[in-house]
Amino acid sequence: MFAQRRSRVIAWLLLMGCWSPRLIAAENITIGTGGASGVYLPEGQAICELYREATGKACEARLTGGSIYNANGVRTGELDFGIVQSDIQYAALRGEGAFYDNGPSPELRSVFSLHSEAFTVVARPPNIRRFDDLAGRRVNVGNPGSGHRATLNALLAAKGETESLFSIASELKPADMTRVLCDGRLDAFFYVVGHPSPAIEEATRRCGAHLVDVDGSAVSRLLERAPYYIRTVIPGGMYANSPEDTRTFGVKATLMTRADVDEDSVYELTKAVFEHLDRFRQAHPSLARLDATSMTRDGLTAPLHAGALRFYRAEDHQRGGGPPD
Repeated sequence: MFAQRRSRVIAWLLLMGCWSPRLIAAENITIGTGGASGVYLPEGQAICELYREATGKACEARLTGGSIYNANGVRTGELDFGIVQSDIQYAALRGEGAFYDNGPSPELRSVFSLHSEAFTVVARPPNIRRFDDLAGRRVNVGNPGSGHRATLNALLAAKGETESLFSIASELKPADMTRVLCDGRLDAFFYVVGHPSPAIEEATRRCGAHLVDVDGSAVSRLLERAPYYIRTVIPGGMYANSPEDTRTFGVKATLMTRADVDEDSVYELTKAVFEHLDRFRQAHPSLARLDATSMTRDGLTAPLHAGALRFYRAEDHQRGGGPPD
């Protein structure tokens, strides 16, 4: 991997006494995103475009398996940045859940938060109206390494259940789940995603699927245990066959990195996005309501990187306020 080779080169330069932190800034930076049908890829591409234009440096938005893959990639040095759900960032920092075997990763850092993501259940049979109606059904739980798989398992744990609740728990990627649902080989799929989502739009229009409420005591218990989850509503009428509001819960997408990633690079990337926020909001409909203040506070379950904090403090000073916590 590029980042691993880079780490070996830096180690050699350190040994020879001829390394400077600015060497990292001159290298290609990589941002882990997600699948081709989600929000993470256009977000990462937009961040890279703004960074390249502002600095003239190279930036790659890489297709990946999603949040868990990205968190591990940042942790190991395969990726410089990764877009991850706030719950996944929280678990990776503390060495919990899917990261238990790795132990805590105190070097992980937040840069800023992005769009809100709702845990979304899409079902085809008309008698599936609530999450509990999925017992014994054929569902897509998501590909290993995806954030929506981890969020589903957190909800199942709050209910005292596992994926054995379903008759089939397939592991399709988001790009394939709508096709299989419409072919009649699945009853439902789960997706933690910002709305509106092309994948949900296709499923509801192409094969008559609808959104399913995810509410009740298990969700309340989950929110009490986990500060990174929030209640949310998908507005009625956003998708076909779902005229009423759909109640569910969700997380924030966040951009994360490591403490040893060059401070100037993180500062320049943060500056490029915030100084062109109107343009960044146009990269995807899910970003249309981004707010600069909430981006520096909401969903940031790891400490801020020094480069991001430097930019926020400079901005707050110009406005006469204090720096973010």
